[in-house]
Amino acid sequence: MSSFIERLRDRRLDAAPSRAQTIAFGASGFPTQLMTQTFSAFIVYFYVSHLGVQAGWVAAAMIAHGILNAVLNPIVGAVSDRLRTRWGRRIPWIGLGIVPLVVAFALVWMPPELPAGGLIAWFLVVVAVYDVAFVVVVLNISALFPEIFRTTDERARGNVPRQIFAIAGMILGTAGAPLLYASPIGWPGMAIVLSAVCLVLLVWSFGGGMIERRVPEASVAAPMPFRMQMRYTFANRAFVPYVLGSLFVQTSIAVILAALPFYVRYSLGAPEGEGSILLGVIFVTAIPAIVLWSAVVRRTSPRTALLWAVAVFGVAVLGYLLPSTVLAAALVGVAVGVGVGGLLQLLEVVLSQIIDEDAVRTGHRREGAYFGVNGFVVRGSVVLQAVVAAWVLTASGFDASLGDAQPDSVDGGIRVMLAVIPLVFTALAWVCFFFYPIRTRDL
Repeated sequence: MSSFIERLRDRRLDAAPSRAQTIAFGASGFPTQLMTQTFSAFIVYFYVSHLGVQAGWVAAAMIAHGILNAVLNPIVGAVSDRLRTRWGRRIPWIGLGIVPLVVAFALVWMPPELPAGGLIAWFLVVVAVYDVAFVVVVLNISALFPEIFRTTDERARGNVPRQIFAIAGMILGTAGAPLLYASPIGWPGMAIVLSAVCLVLLVWSFGGGMIERRVPEASVAAPMPFRMQMRYTFANRAFVPYVLGSLFVQTSIAVILAALPFYVRYSLGAPEGEGSILLGVIFVTAIPAIVLWSAVVRRTSPRTALLWAVAVFGVAVLGYLLPSTVLAAALVGVAVGVGVGGLLQLLEVVLSQIIDEDAVRTGHRREGAYFGVNGFVVRGSVVLQAVVAAWVLTASGFDASLGDAQPDSVDGGIRVMLAVIPLVFTALAWVCFFFYPIRTRDL
């Protein structure tokens, strides 16, 4: 056992990762997205509908969860960059965080019998542990990506299995979870099954694909203080347009996901369950599209490929203005999925390029700081999505008490929310990425 631990501790990557290492590293995308999608899609429903907690209390707890998650990202990222151990900078965080992460995820869905106040206290404590563990594990996995894959070609190829695993996790998180909690095993059984799946895949990914490089560039200089980390990050003229563009892209996607259930019911007049068809079409199409965009970026540059992906996505979402049937809307979703595949494939490739340029300029490898600040900023997409949804529904005259008998203005408002507003955010993102200054493939 001790010899195995020593081999695990002392292993280093000296060349390009093998195919097996690339696939193992990519497997981490499945459990992280599975937990993310299951939590975001069903946690409010579970505590409000199943446990009977007041919706206002749950909303307040979710706000606290969002604030904690956002604040943790830059702090954990900066601390991770400063860590120096025989195990490396990222591996200790990931190794120590995997078990607490999956256990906390399971406990969120397995509260003891408590009154409403006790359930909220349970939620706050367990979700706080989950947030800390999630940021510690997932941010450090993301920070390994630019180190393991060093060139645009390596990153384009290396990100393919990771994003395919991630999409599979999204699908299981949104479609598989209801099948489990509606079965005889119930919510506790769902929690145990999904947590066990996440644990197996994280352990496989940790053991087979998460390998730091020998003597990384960060060891050349003394660790950078936190305040200086933040100052250099926000002063980076490549990072600022990137992170703003990323925020606008994430907001566009968040608005689409929020609008689709309303679109299915009130614009298309279809059963609510058919919203899963529109989501499924986007995700399924994104899988081969990831491979397509990988080929594009290997023949152009990260900036050029990202501009094309954003343009395809923006034009495609405008198509949601026209359909009157679920089938027609699904065809639009195919085009949207092509753009989504490009965004999933390219955003981290571009951020990795920014980190490379920063390392040349400062002498520090600061993957943690950049992924942390990026995570902090893009959390704003949740706020923007909520503001947009509330404004559009109110302005269009939506009244939940009317059921399906909504005024005609609601259909128009929902179509604007699903198509025009995402196009506006996408256009803002395209402008930001246009001013992204790194035009080369590799530094």
